Amino acid sequence: MNELLSKVISDWQLLHSIELIATLLALAYVFLALKQSLWCWPAALLSTLLFSHVMWDSALLSDALLQLYYAGMALYGWRRWQQYQQQHGKGQAPVFERPWQWHLILVSSTAIAGLVLGYFMEHYTHADFAWLDAQTTAFSLVATWLVAQKLVSNWLYWVVIDAVSIYVYAQKHLYFLTALFMLYTIIALVGYFAWRSHYQLQQTSTLDPARL
Repeated sequence: MNELLSKVISDWQLLHSIELIATLLALAYVFLALKQSLWCWPAALLSTLLFSHVMWDSALLSDALLQLYYAGMALYGWRRWQQYQQQHGKGQAPVFERPWQWHLILVSSTAIAGLVLGYFMEHYTHADFAWLDAQTTAFSLVATWLVAQKLVSNWLYWVVIDAVSIYVYAQKHLYFLTALFMLYTIIALVGYFAWRSHYQLQQTSTLDPARL
């Protein structure tokens, strides 16, 4: 009995130690992304590999698969941002935006994909919060791609995703993750206004006759 209790405590401590390290790396990623630093992507890669273990152990299967996608997107994002920097020299690479109609189509199609994933997770796996977790997973897939494309509105997607994730992780007693996503929500709001300001300056510079 004592050996079993010791193993449970040891496993719990290991899981939460991994969660803490992954959390710190994830924070580094978000702060670096806000600053448009290329080094956000290596931090993201290490964080997602650690979080994939935490999610799987917590039976959040959609999230576990999502972390593996994040790892792939970290490699893609690194290469994509490198290309932007090479195209624009030493100056800060531009950010971009799409019209609201484009986002409406994207949101609708992503929600449908989330319903399909939720149905599969609800009926064919032991996943908790199958429907809700599937929606955050689907939108996180899209939002991560938007970050790699440097679209300003990626941060608004993350505001909603992070707010919903707070509830899920709190229910699963993943305390570091709950605190992290509370902070994420705030950072996403800051990131949106920072990137929007950069975008508006770009537009002004483009229209300024003195720069033509």
